[in-house]
Amino acid sequence: MSEAVQEVEGYLAALRNMSHEPQNSMPDVVIWMISGEDRIAYCRIPANELLYSSNPEYAGKNCGKLQTLLLKYPGFKAKKDNKYEIPAMLRIKLWLGLEKDEMEWHRMQTEGELAVFAETYENQATILGNWVTRGPTMTRPKWSDNTGKMKLPKDKFAPPPGWKWLGDWYVSPELSLLFEKDSGHKTFLEDVFECHSRIPGMAWGPSSSRPYTDIKGDESVAKDQFPLPEGWKWDDTWEVDLNRACDEDGWEYAVEATLGGYGAVEKTYHLCRRKRWVRSRTMVMDVKQQKKKEKQKEAAAEGWEYAPLFNMQFHAKERKMDLVRRRRWHRKMVAEVPGASCFFNVQTDGKDDDDDKYAAAMTAPRMFLTFKKPNKYQLRAYVYQARDLMAADKSGLSDPYARVCFHTQSQVTEKLKKTLCPTWDQTLLFDEVEIHGDPNDLQRQPPKIVIEIFDHDQFGENEFLGRVSAEPIVKLDPSDPRVPALQWYEIKRWNSYAGELLASFELYADTQDLPFYPPKRGELYIVPSGIRPVMQRTAIEVLSWGMRNMKKYQLASVTSPCVEFEIGGHMLKTKVIKDTKKSPNYDEPLLFFDVLLPKEELYMPPMNIKVRDHRQFGRKPAVGHCVLKSLEEFRVNPLAIEGATDDSQKPQPPTTEVQIEPAAADAGPPGEHVIDMPATDGATKKEDEESVNLLIDAPQEPVLGSAPEGTPAAPAVPPADGTPVPAVAQVEDTLMTEMDWWSKYYASTGDLEKCKQYVEKGYETIQVYDKELENVNPDHNGFNDFCSSFELNRGKDSDDEESDVVGELKGTFRVYPLPGDPNIPLPDKVLVNLPPSTPEPCIIRVYVIKAMDLQPGDPSGLADPFLSIRLGKAKIDTDDNYVPNSINPVFGNMFELEETLPLYKDLTIKVKDYDLFTSNDTIGETVIDLENRLLTKHRATCGLAQTYCTSGPNQWRDCQTPKEILEQQCLRKGLEPPTYYGNNGVKVGTRVFNLGDFEKNAVLRSDLGPPEERLALHVVNTMDLVPEHIETRPLYNTLQPGIEQGRIQLWVDIFPKSLGPPGLPVDISPRQPKKFVLRCIIWNTVDVVLDEESFTGEQMSDIYVKGWLSGIDDKQRTDIHYRSLDGDGNFNWRMVFPFEYMPAEQKMVVRKKEHFFSLDKTEERLPAKLVIQIWDNDKFSADDFLGVLELDLNNMPKPVKRSGSCKLSQLPTMDNPGGIKLVSLFEQKRFKGFWPCYNETPEGKRELTGKVEMELEVVTEEEAELRPAAKAQDEPNMNPHLDPPKRPETSFLWFMSPWKTFKFIIWRRYKWYFFGLLLFILIVLLVVLFLYSFPGASMDKIFSSI
Repeated sequence: MSEAVQEVEGYLAALRNMSHEPQNSMPDVVIWMISGEDRIAYCRIPANELLYSSNPEYAGKNCGKLQTLLLKYPGFKAKKDNKYEIPAMLRIKLWLGLEKDEMEWHRMQTEGELAVFAETYENQATILGNWVTRGPTMTRPKWSDNTGKMKLPKDKFAPPPGWKWLGDWYVSPELSLLFEKDSGHKTFLEDVFECHSRIPGMAWGPSSSRPYTDIKGDESVAKDQFPLPEGWKWDDTWEVDLNRACDEDGWEYAVEATLGGYGAVEKTYHLCRRKRWVRSRTMVMDVKQQKKKEKQKEAAAEGWEYAPLFNMQFHAKERKMDLVRRRRWHRKMVAEVPGASCFFNVQTDGKDDDDDKYAAAMTAPRMFLTFKKPNKYQLRAYVYQARDLMAADKSGLSDPYARVCFHTQSQVTEKLKKTLCPTWDQTLLFDEVEIHGDPNDLQRQPPKIVIEIFDHDQFGENEFLGRVSAEPIVKLDPSDPRVPALQWYEIKRWNSYAGELLASFELYADTQDLPFYPPKRGELYIVPSGIRPVMQRTAIEVLSWGMRNMKKYQLASVTSPCVEFEIGGHMLKTKVIKDTKKSPNYDEPLLFFDVLLPKEELYMPPMNIKVRDHRQFGRKPAVGHCVLKSLEEFRVNPLAIEGATDDSQKPQPPTTEVQIEPAAADAGPPGEHVIDMPATDGATKKEDEESVNLLIDAPQEPVLGSAPEGTPAAPAVPPADGTPVPAVAQVEDTLMTEMDWWSKYYASTGDLEKCKQYVEKGYETIQVYDKELENVNPDHNGFNDFCSSFELNRGKDSDDEESDVVGELKGTFRVYPLPGDPNIPLPDKVLVNLPPSTPEPCIIRVYVIKAMDLQPGDPSGLADPFLSIRLGKAKIDTDDNYVPNSINPVFGNMFELEETLPLYKDLTIKVKDYDLFTSNDTIGETVIDLENRLLTKHRATCGLAQTYCTSGPNQWRDCQTPKEILEQQCLRKGLEPPTYYGNNGVKVGTRVFNLGDFEKNAVLRSDLGPPEERLALHVVNTMDLVPEHIETRPLYNTLQPGIEQGRIQLWVDIFPKSLGPPGLPVDISPRQPKKFVLRCIIWNTVDVVLDEESFTGEQMSDIYVKGWLSGIDDKQRTDIHYRSLDGDGNFNWRMVFPFEYMPAEQKMVVRKKEHFFSLDKTEERLPAKLVIQIWDNDKFSADDFLGVLELDLNNMPKPVKRSGSCKLSQLPTMDNPGGIKLVSLFEQKRFKGFWPCYNETPEGKRELTGKVEMELEVVTEEEAELRPAAKAQDEPNMNPHLDPPKRPETSFLWFMSPWKTFKFIIWRRYKWYFFGLLLFILIVLLVVLFLYSFPGASMDKIFSSI
């Protein structure tokens, strides 16, 4: 039901947010109360609430409806000056609409007569006792508006078009003149001041000018001659008012009476003094109507208001200091044309200088809703009680009374002394309440009732404690059967919670058939029986366990406190603690109430808790208090209430002989045996959770080593192929089989990549909670099952009104009904078998694992967190071992402290941010109540493991063995001690458990303990006890209360020294990486794409290989194989990469600074990934990328022995990540072969761009020292020895070897061209020689023949 209510409230809040218009197109309507030119109070109303629409669904909710508005003071000055009072309360109708819809407003006025009046004020001043219209004090025109700024002569008013005058001008006094100062009061306090004067150096004597005055200093009659108004009676005689700033005789002194400035201390220069006499009177007969009529007649004749000056407050009675006066004149107008505007012009004659200023002035008429006669009502206010009021006195209490204000009347309840939860049980009757208007409208929208709570003080003004408003049930017919049920109203003080008031109200139409008056208690009416709560006999068992964290009171420590418990007018008190520094618990903590309390929880009075400290000389100051508004959470069902004397209903003792039979196949779940036991009352009767006779549920298919929900657990049964499982698991002594506590942690959180070996072996996991341990199981009730912590407050301080927490009370309650017949014996007490209350020395171990999502403390968005542990006087800081540059630090710290519980019970764990030059800032903190964990029945001291192990990561650490724990639980539950049958069976209560049922098909390991201990642990785990766990606690900071600053994972072990020494602590130190060296030998490259073309037109590449470990800034490269014409490259080059590696997590640890100015290195955990790239070298441009190979050293593809078999299918892809068998270099140690390199096309596909032959070897740092090897081919060149690569003669740099360039580039490619050129040259030479020699030879031949 509560969840459904919360969900509905969430929907309601969402609808309210959506219904609110964030950008209103119209400004709000503001009502101001103005006095002179000062704005005294206001009320702001959203325009959409008043806007008119012809469609009722679109109209404002308060458009044209009668409503009650409470004005308030503007700004924050009211709160600063402690102005608690309401300036005014308006009963008003508001309508906002278009001018064309004005007639709709008039149609809404179905009650009374809406009249329109012209208004002006007549002003006069006095000169020598004569009232005139001119003079130095006449600062206003003779006729003006109410502010005196506008001339409004009567004869200059002109009716607006469509209107006419109805009657002549007449005096209309202000409404405030029709009421006396005691109007609306049933009781009134009269006061008069007795005045004395003296001549300097002479004695005091009665003042000759004014022996008696009022508060204003005006002359008054003597107190013995003070008139008693008709219809009133004196309550007592005249008394001197000492509750003010005066001396012990009531005198206050001044130099001159007319100047004021009275003081309480007499000085020699004081010439005047006065004493205030007070006397209260009570109304006995209602003569208001007669007085009202007389006043109206008198006021109608004159109607003057007087004031010293026009800008000061006016009053009805003339005083000696008054120099001006005014009175109001009205003249009624009626409309001749419906809908005509009622604004009129003021005609001026133009004689005065200000005529031009006022010629065009517009004035608005006054509208009044007049009624022939009011309706009379009677209000009955049933004020029953209040709770959780504010402490107004330094004692931590108040003297509260309530003042109920309704319409023009108010009454107060009686004053109760020294309580924060007063029960007035009083009915206040408001007779002859006159309210105008239709009673049916009043029933639909009743006026508000304002209830104010005050603290009565003997000296000074009563202090305001809060205010609440309510609406009555209106009964126009006295026979209305509705009953005004009492309900709680929230009290507000300056918009803050200040308590609750239980009351109800009903408003009767004042007829002759009113119900009878309620019964009286003395002179006061009480709440009638039909409305007051129904009472029943109730038992309250009180456990006052002890006091905690008490702060000093009046500079002295609270060492001897006692506690007073009060409820329903009954009070019980504990004994006094002798010395809280030695033992803060009570020796006799149990108290018992047998009282009459309301049957309904709604009306249950609060439990008032008051703590007193016993000091020297009999002083017993109240040092703290607490108010419990409800005891519903402590209600229980008693073991026996009715029929306790019937022998047949009494529990029978169990039979001592028990026959155990073998368990049948269908006898129940595994582990449960059928046992013949005599029937007991517990088998047929539902018992309360506090009963000591509790049975233990049998295990439901227990599995050894089961993992928490959501975590895949390794199988603990033999393999399906029948392979035998050895009795003792052999732990491999290799690098990858190391298991620690962190393996258990990661297996529990589901991070299986970091704990593969642990999961494969089927070891147990631990419960990891995402919240505080006390909030994990709602049935554990925050470990408050034994006792709860109640915060104690103190009254207001002189500097601050807010109350602070000054300590805690450890205790609890049990509430249940008792038989109405006092002759029936009381049922057995619920709070029994209490643990010893003596302090217990304990060893506390705090295991802090890590923090998550911390609030950054540095400008970089990170923090340098460290831990600070405080318990009592012990404090441990780890600022020397802070975690740099992290908001998710892994601490892995264990803190061991020794303290005595409950002397120091609050363990405070802080996470701070380390700063080098300034003080360390607190990021957040969490507080753990160790006492609750020690006392709870759920045994939250040390979590129970799933198995009992004597070694390994699950080694037993508790100070009690499982057999001892089982015996202790049986004793606590009132059962017989467990009976063991050999090593494999145990009988607990009425059930028998077998070890085989728990460890069915389980793997037996060498770290498991004895069988009987394992069996006892399995049985204990079936009980509702806290398991082995890790809790996650939020961190909060006092500078940002309520805002989570991060979370922290931890657990706390508590070992009482009386139970023996605890086991060895768990090593949760963070995993440290080991140093490894990766040796990568690049032998050759094959089939590398030829990216360049020589100037001779050949395809070639200048190949080199680059490699590095991803995340480490250590990139290494081979030399260059120049002019590879077939894509082959020969290197014989060794790359050496030292790195830190965490085998258990299969991560590489990289530490480096974020930037140059960083003080610390930031740690990262990255996968060990080797990146190999093939590049083409260019001398005059950027190198060209040819291909890449990325190998995860933990999951890498195997190489192939031949380059022809090396293909892209050798590598895993995103589409088929599991299609390739992957191996780990850390397991194989060494690989050698060919891997493909690839490049991605613009379409995103892989393209084979080369093959690299390399050898990978990973060695530890120790192995690297034993088998050294240097980079490249440097010394020591060994393991293995690398010879220089045998590259072809064509591999060279062309401009460094010109002869080789000619030989292998030019000659090889162009030699035939050279031969052809040479032959051509020879032929040309022959032709040239032939041509050169042919003419000569020809001539010689010719001439020789001649």
